[in-house]
Amino acid sequence: MKTSALQENKCISNQLSPIQGAWEYRLLGGSGLKVPVLSFGAATFGGGNEFFKAWGSTDVAEAKQLIDLCLRAGVNLFDTADGYSDGRSEEILGAALKGRREQVLISTKTYFRIGDGPNDAGTSRWRMRRAIEASLKRLQTDYIDIYHMHAFDALTPIEEVQDTLQSFVREGKVRYTAASNFSGWHLMKSLDVADRHGWPRFVGHQVYYSLVGRDYEWELMPLAQQEKIGALVWSPLGWGRLTGKIRRGKPLPEVSRLHKASDPGPQVPDEYLYKVVDALDDVAEETGKTIPQIALNWLVQRPTVSTIILGARNEEQLKQNLGAVGWSLTAEQVAKLDAGSAVQPAYPYWHQRNATERNPLPI
Repeated sequence: MKTSALQENKCISNQLSPIQGAWEYRLLGGSGLKVPVLSFGAATFGGGNEFFKAWGSTDVAEAKQLIDLCLRAGVNLFDTADGYSDGRSEEILGAALKGRREQVLISTKTYFRIGDGPNDAGTSRWRMRRAIEASLKRLQTDYIDIYHMHAFDALTPIEEVQDTLQSFVREGKVRYTAASNFSGWHLMKSLDVADRHGWPRFVGHQVYYSLVGRDYEWELMPLAQQEKIGALVWSPLGWGRLTGKIRRGKPLPEVSRLHKASDPGPQVPDEYLYKVVDALDDVAEETGKTIPQIALNWLVQRPTVSTIILGARNEEQLKQNLGAVGWSLTAEQVAKLDAGSAVQPAYPYWHQRNATERNPLPI
């Protein structure tokens, strides 16, 4: 059985080069906007400080090459944020996309501090007006396709945030609005305010989700299913843990964001990580695919996922990751990965799993 599956997948791999896989497009939540199932994240552009240098320091020339590769594959959504390297990521992306704006979708975000003033962080009307004009200038465009609130601002009334966003949409500066890193009640309150006033509602939620980070499934996924919110998945390889280079008893690879940027990121117990990697190794043996490709393909099949945001320091990494689509894990392989990555959810989610007769779980 393993041999035949391996031969079958190698045959598929021979027919489809790694850069031909991303032809599938999905609707972003309840909107009419189609996005590629794989998209490209530009957090590796710029390397403006020690934190982002751990992700990458791609310059304009290198960015153009990566974008060329993406566009040949059908990947036309590029994600960035004003807080990535203090705007340098947006600048490089804008320069690299010059002359190709109408071929692509651009997603950017705002919230994190840029500047020393008391109003230089958050999503107040004052801040957002300045932030969007600065992002438009850096990106060399007059509109943003998907504009995310990078985090929830508990000091600004939700009505102020949503009213400002609807004005951006009506002015033509923003096409669609979205959240990022919101909790369930943050997202639901924002949707309620938008619905009450007839304003554009969030159609996407940029979330951390991976085989070693499945908290998204507890509340945010059921909410997304109910409210038609598409997930844009960031760090799908678990903050660099699912690259295939981390093994039990071995040191971290020489180049890894875990050396310098692990503290603010998701924490994963070593033994749990090794258990997940063991399951990935079993599936890799059956399929002939790489660890990252399997981890990404697992995500592609999850409910509510509209697109998976890939990061890459170079063309080889990008080609390998683009090979995550154009084929599918079997139901048995998905079940093996589910079991290998399962964890006890926090309350009340563990209790809800005992009350599914009238409250079925999404997965």
